[in-house]
Amino acid sequence: MKFLRVFCVIALVAFFACSAYAETQNVKVSGDLAIRAFFRDNYGGNQSFNDSPDESRTLLGVTTLPSTRSGIDRSNSNWFMSTTELQIDADLTDNVSTCIRLLNQRDWNAATESMYNQATQVSTIGSGGYGHGSAGFLGAGYQDDANEFAVDLELAYVTLKNFLYSPLTVTIGRQNLWFGKGFIVGANQRVRNAINYGAAALPQPISAPEYSAQNAFDSVKAVLDFDPWTLTSIYSRIWQNDIRSDDGLDLFGTNVGYKFDAYKGEAEGYWFYKRDKQVQAFNWDDPAGSNDVNTIGLRGSFDPIDIVTLYAEFAGQFGSYVGNQMQANNRSRVAGALDVGGECRYFTDKWAWKPKLGFEYIWYSGQSPTDNVQSWGSGLYHGWDPMFRGKTDSLIREFIGRYYFSSQYPFTVTNYYNSADNGFQNQHQIIFSGSLQPMDSIKLTGNLNMFWNQEAYDSRTMKSRGYVGTEIDVGATWDYTEDVSFNIVGGWFVPGDVYYLDNANNNGMAVFTPSAATDVVGSVKVSF
Repeated sequence: MKFLRVFCVIALVAFFACSAYAETQNVKVSGDLAIRAFFRDNYGGNQSFNDSPDESRTLLGVTTLPSTRSGIDRSNSNWFMSTTELQIDADLTDNVSTCIRLLNQRDWNAATESMYNQATQVSTIGSGGYGHGSAGFLGAGYQDDANEFAVDLELAYVTLKNFLYSPLTVTIGRQNLWFGKGFIVGANQRVRNAINYGAAALPQPISAPEYSAQNAFDSVKAVLDFDPWTLTSIYSRIWQNDIRSDDGLDLFGTNVGYKFDAYKGEAEGYWFYKRDKQVQAFNWDDPAGSNDVNTIGLRGSFDPIDIVTLYAEFAGQFGSYVGNQMQANNRSRVAGALDVGGECRYFTDKWAWKPKLGFEYIWYSGQSPTDNVQSWGSGLYHGWDPMFRGKTDSLIREFIGRYYFSSQYPFTVTNYYNSADNGFQNQHQIIFSGSLQPMDSIKLTGNLNMFWNQEAYDSRTMKSRGYVGTEIDVGATWDYTEDVSFNIVGGWFVPGDVYYLDNANNNGMAVFTPSAATDVVGSVKVSF
């Protein structure tokens, strides 16, 4: 009798296993490995920029200073980084498919600062206890990164095609979201790097967080395809405190697109709503109760002739603004952003090296320092909120205020890390771009970026429409095989006049002449 029961159990397991196998029509395993080598100069120390990647971000609500690391006796740094991704796609029956992608990204055998050390430094600033290895610093200094070989979940979603009826496709789970050129929604890196997007933002195992492959959203996406019309709606839970509380961060959105029959034209209109109740999670005496942002916009592109592409996007924002607990008044926000540009391929078919030329202008509205100190100002707030922007056009400048901070304009803590000279608001940007292809397997690229501020950064300089700086970025890619490519990029940001302060307008404190920041990254990538 016992043998019969065992036999029945084995038969039942085999039946379900065979049924599950039969439901899977196709399984594909893919992935990639990217290895990067970094060289940076004047990102830290007493140079133009402090290096402040994730190791200087500590527990929720703790104000920490960038570049607190000891032992830095030079202005340059170099290290290696690996990004390893493994993806499994499965096609099931009835138009159902799944995708799971695992990720490990790490600096090669790099030590990180201990969490206890970071939190203790903050409490001992000004009391003689600031520095690694000082007396009373239990566990101070650097430790091996316990998360270096950790495996993260990058993607995990199910796709239901022809759900309920044929035009509808629904995708549920952790997935990539990218709309248009990624001007508003494209990357979710801030979840892992901003002070208010994680209950305990442990140091990340990479020192160049802008190269993170973790960009996905935990979301539900529904797409109605009525060719040439497409209607896409999304909901995403970005951050949640206690599951019983209403003090998290959510993203809602609807995008309507249309493709024209002529001129390769396309047009989109969208509304994205960032419902931000995080200020309530910080126990702030907050009169507004939310930091909500509504973003509405239009985007379009077309080819007036075969060799020219023109595009434009305009977006406006409205909602409420809360800087921090020092804000005494309710504030509404009204902001705007613009992105226009084009590409010329006139010489592509005429010259052997297939040159292309491009031009782009980007504007993000900003707030005047006379009625705003990022915290206790009043009236309308005009600073552009970057939402979940995925598009960037420079290697250095556009990450200032997000991951790195200049010495002249140190970081400030509003309800997330920020700085007066950040690269995502209060800025005019002009980009001249070009590319050459001397061989089928080799491509050369170059960008010239120029930046101006719209409003003065603070009351010390009062330079409205001041020149922020010039950045030159160049790159080369060699497709060694169909699966292996080599790449090298270099960026040089030369600070403009807004970074030159004298003792008179710096409260008598000695200042230094800013130096150009350098970023050179070489990489090899294998895809399979």
